[in-house]
Amino acid sequence: MAYDSYKLLHVSQTGAMVTAVVDAPPINVITMALFAELAALAEELEADPDALVFLLKSADPDFFLAHFDVSLLIAMANAPSGPSGDVNTYHAMCDRFQRMDKVTIAQIEGRVGGGGAELAMSFDMRFGVIGKTVINQMEVPIGILPGGTGTQRLPRLVGRARAIEIIIGAGDLDAETAEKWGWLNRALPADAIDAHVAALAQRIASFPPEAARLAKRSIEAAALPLDEGCKIEAGLFQTLLFSDTAREKMRSFMERGGQTREAELRVAELSAEVALGT
Repeated sequence: MAYDSYKLLHVSQTGAMVTAVVDAPPINVITMALFAELAALAEELEADPDALVFLLKSADPDFFLAHFDVSLLIAMANAPSGPSGDVNTYHAMCDRFQRMDKVTIAQIEGRVGGGGAELAMSFDMRFGVIGKTVINQMEVPIGILPGGTGTQRLPRLVGRARAIEIIIGAGDLDAETAEKWGWLNRALPADAIDAHVAALAQRIASFPPEAARLAKRSIEAAALPLDEGCKIEAGLFQTLLFSDTAREKMRSFMERGGQTREAELRVAELSAEVALGT
């Protein structure tokens, strides 16, 4: 894929990894222009057969994505047409990032709020900075509610009571608490986040693509009743088990000492070596 049609996003691709850096001064508010680019990128990324990992970052050290443009919401509120119960285009973009067969990672080094936080919640993983990352849902104090999937995603991440505190209380959530509550995968020191996220992203990008894609699809099925999810898991497991890639990688694992005491004490490193063929 070219990934060359963006002005507010700096997009680059290295092998199976795609990185986008948001650069929309002064504070990365999600204007219609930025929303259009994020939505277009989601579609292009989804259609890219070579991409496996997507990382979203910000060029602004203080803001990841501030929130959706309130002036646009005012214009919508003043429009002559009445409310619609349809799933909106913002929902569709968030769903695309969640359900695409890529592993999506948000590296949140500053503030994220409103629709920006809702977009981040649709990603597979979120990482923040201790003492710097702040999450805020600012909608209720200004008379609305999170309308970009936030009232549905947040309780699934942190539980109902904490979601009510975050959304209706509308206070700042610091990185350490966000990690404890499950909003962030990890809160890391400022000088460690780049290396940690890059290493994780590159590690996943080196794995057999179909195994990573189907593992994500199987995890998505956890939202279903357990027996339904297990049926999907069993089918996807068999799809992979009988593939040529799995046969080759499993043989390599055993040839490199798999299931021996010495090798199993370093199984994370061993499995990465198998994936890379080194």
